[in-house]
Amino acid sequence: MRATHVTRVLGPFGLLLLASSPFTLFLTSGSVALAAGKAVLGAAMLTAYVVTHREELGRAGTRRTGRFLASSVLTTLAVLGVLVALNVFAFRKNQRWDLTQERIFSLAPQTVQTLAGLKEKAHALALVPPTHPSYGELEELFRRYHEAAPETFDYAFVDPRREPTLAAKYQLKDKQTLVVVSRGEGDAAPHTTLPVPSEQELTNALLQLSATGAQKVYVLEGHGEWSLEAAGEGLTELRRQLLREGYRPEPLNLLGRKEVPRDAGLLIIAGAKQAYTAPEVAVLRTYLGEGGRLLYFTDANTDDGLGLFLADYGVQVDEGVAADPQFNSGNPFVLLSNFYGKHPITRPLQERGFNVQLPTPRSFTLVREGFLLPGVTVEPVLLSSPYAWVESRPLEDTTPSSGEKMGQLTLVAAASRDTRAAEHKRSDEARLVAVGDSELLLDPNWGYEANRNLVMNSLGWASHQAEKITLRPPDRETSTLELGEDQMRTLRFVSTDLLPLSLLGVGLAVWLSRRNR
Repeated sequence: MRATHVTRVLGPFGLLLLASSPFTLFLTSGSVALAAGKAVLGAAMLTAYVVTHREELGRAGTRRTGRFLASSVLTTLAVLGVLVALNVFAFRKNQRWDLTQERIFSLAPQTVQTLAGLKEKAHALALVPPTHPSYGELEELFRRYHEAAPETFDYAFVDPRREPTLAAKYQLKDKQTLVVVSRGEGDAAPHTTLPVPSEQELTNALLQLSATGAQKVYVLEGHGEWSLEAAGEGLTELRRQLLREGYRPEPLNLLGRKEVPRDAGLLIIAGAKQAYTAPEVAVLRTYLGEGGRLLYFTDANTDDGLGLFLADYGVQVDEGVAADPQFNSGNPFVLLSNFYGKHPITRPLQERGFNVQLPTPRSFTLVREGFLLPGVTVEPVLLSSPYAWVESRPLEDTTPSSGEKMGQLTLVAAASRDTRAAEHKRSDEARLVAVGDSELLLDPNWGYEANRNLVMNSLGWASHQAEKITLRPPDRETSTLELGEDQMRTLRFVSTDLLPLSLLGVGLAVWLSRRNR
């Protein structure tokens, strides 16, 4: 490109910079220095153009040259106008896409459902100073909640150092932070307090505030079941999750009882290792016959004496350990499965493509004829792959032998029974979920996201709470780049101002150069 061609493009390019400097000041960066720099640079380019093309400009009065100059100026201004319009449109539309693998900038389905189900306005008040390290992250979390439910969720930040009265109201000590989540209006509105919450904690707080009454969940004991209170090899994480979602877990021993307490929302049998007595089985049979709800977790090589009781509902427990040579985690007795039945419990897991992991499970045979009680329907919920088998001697053999059950095994089953005609009925339908492994309930295994959702969805289905069949916010490890305000301003200026203008300027230069040949 010759020197005259280079200087010829300085005029439109300088005009582009000069005219866009207010846009830089008020929209993209807010920096006076950057806006002034662009204006000075643009003016210098225009001056250079005028000096090098003064003779041509002197002939501007001629028709051809005048048309050329006018068209160049109008084209430059039109390009700039389009650029400004696109940026203003993008700013107002504020459309975002979460392209991260773990969807760390998206709300979990449970959160979206919870926000959609809010019947009263919810408010989050963060007593957090702007200098707190989690301030930006918390503000971003609140913003996503508000965007998902702009009519029913709002939030505010208050610096507790500037509002000592408010800090005293919530008994906030020096350098402490607190988030107050409330439902409804006025000082009497029910509320709960949290430290700086994660998405799961904030969503659970909304669930608890929205719950009209917590359901009582009894966890049976007395037969070697896993304990709600024991740390480590216990169910303390399950207990915490139940409390978060508005349930009230309590231990229950059926010994000497005539019936399950009438306030029971649901029973859990978590890995019994000793057999229930005949009176206890009778209590359980009566409970389900009246429309009760039961989650049954069993383990290989145990006999809890509930075989005939389960058979009434079409579930027969297989003897031995389920094994799979292809779908496992390195051990044929630790099964991985994404083979789901057509049941609502696992529909969210299937949609997300989760793999459920069961360590040393036992399988079930579903019986749809024979000793089945009238009105019982039983379905598979989770199955193994078609390559599995039931190993009857796991300590001696890790390959299928003659006479052992082979093929796709049922690992989780769900049964229901119409109980509308039952005397002293508790509900219109009894529900039972049988899971072939109780170790997934233990604290060390509770962090496995697919298993946790499988258990809590089973509980939601059995207790007739369809809104609790969902995917809960995962414990996601985020890897984010923290940028300061100046860095964000620079990044915005480069991406929305400097880069588009440079591209447009180059395009304009090419167009003018070709036009002048």
